[in-house]
Amino acid sequence: MSFWRDEVIDFALDRETRLHMDEQREWIAREPRNAKPYYALSQFYRIGGKADYALALMLEAVRLEPGFAEAHASLCEEYAIRADYAAAWRHARLAEQYGQPRGVELLTRYGVPER
Repeated sequence: MSFWRDEVIDFALDRETRLHMDEQREWIAREPRNAKPYYALSQFYRIGGKADYALALMLEAVRLEPGFAEAHASLCEEYAIRADYAAAWRHARLAEQYGQPRGVELLTRYGVPER
C-alpha cells in the first residue's frame, strides 16, 4: 500500500491542493478586497500544518469583512489551539454575533473560562 499511498494518492492530492491554492491566489490578485479567497486559502494552510500563514490570512479576511462569521469561528479555533483564550473568546463572540455559534460551543464544551 505504501507505493499507492506515497506515489499515487498523496501525489494526486498534493497536486490538486496546489491547484486550488493557486486559484485562490489568482482570485486575491483579481479582487484584493474580497475576504473570501483569503479565508479559503487559509484553510488550505491550516490543513497543511502552516498555522502562522493560516492565521495571517484569516485575520486579513476579517479585516476586509468584519462580519465574516466563519472566519471568526476559525480564528477562535486557531487561538484556542495556541492557548490564547482571550483572543479565542473574542472571535467566538464575534462569530456568534454574526450567526455562527461554533466557537462559543467549542469553548463552552471544553470549559474554557471567558475572559
